[in-house]
Amino acid sequence: MKRLFDILVSGIVLLVLSPLLLLVTIILKLTGEKEAFYLQERIGFQGKVFLITKFVTMVKNSASIGSGDITLKNDSRVLPIGRVLRKTKLNEVPQFWDVFVGKLALVGWRPLMKRGFEDYPLAVQAKIVQVKPGLTGIGSLVFRDEEGVIALAERNGLDIRECYRDHIMAFKGALECWYIDNFSLWTDLKILTATAISVAVPNWKGYRAWFPGLPQPTSALICEHLGHAK
Repeated sequence: MKRLFDILVSGIVLLVLSPLLLLVTIILKLTGEKEAFYLQERIGFQGKVFLITKFVTMVKNSASIGSGDITLKNDSRVLPIGRVLRKTKLNEVPQFWDVFVGKLALVGWRPLMKRGFEDYPLAVQAKIVQVKPGLTGIGSLVFRDEEGVIALAERNGLDIRECYRDHIMAFKGALECWYIDNFSLWTDLKILTATAISVAVPNWKGYRAWFPGLPQPTSALICEHLGHAK
C-alpha cells in the first residue's frame, strides 16, 4: 500500500508541476553553473549508497570546500537562484522522480551524505536503514530550518561540526526512530500535510499537536531554536 501510494502521488505531482520544473531547468541552464540537476551520493535503505536528484543550488564541489556537508545561513557557496530554490524547497521537487522509481519513499528518514549519516549514534544508524528513506519525514519537518540552528550555535561560539553531531543529529535520530516505531499510512498522510503547510507558512508549529508522544529535545540550543521550554 505504501509503495502504491508513493507511485500514485509522485506521478501526479511530477505531471502537475512539469511546467514549473521545465521553467526552473531552463533558468538554471542559463545561469550559475549552467547545469540544472545534481546527483549526490546518500546513504539509503540497508546502508547502501544511492544517488539522490536535486536542482543545482550551490557551486561545484561545494561539499569539498567551506563547511563541507553542512550548509550555513547565507552560505557563500549557494548560488543566487539557489537561495530562492532552497527557501521555497523547490530544489527538492526533482526527488519526486526518485520516489517514482523507488529510490525514496514519500515519507521516511531523511537520507544523508556519509559524513552526516555517521554523526547519528550507532544504534540509530542500525535502526533507520531497515526502512527506505523519504522525501520528507518527521525529522525534516521539525528541522525545516536546520541552518537556523547552526547560525544560533555560531552566535553562541559553538563549533558547527560538534553542534551538528551532538545537538541536531542526536535529536533528529530520536525523531526518525519515533517514526519507524509509529509508522502508519495515517502518520504518513499527516506528515505530508504538515510538510505542505510548513512550506507555505514557514513559522507554523501546529504539527506538534498532530503527533502525540514525539521525543522532546534535551539540548538547550535545540529548545531555544524550536521555542520549547526546557
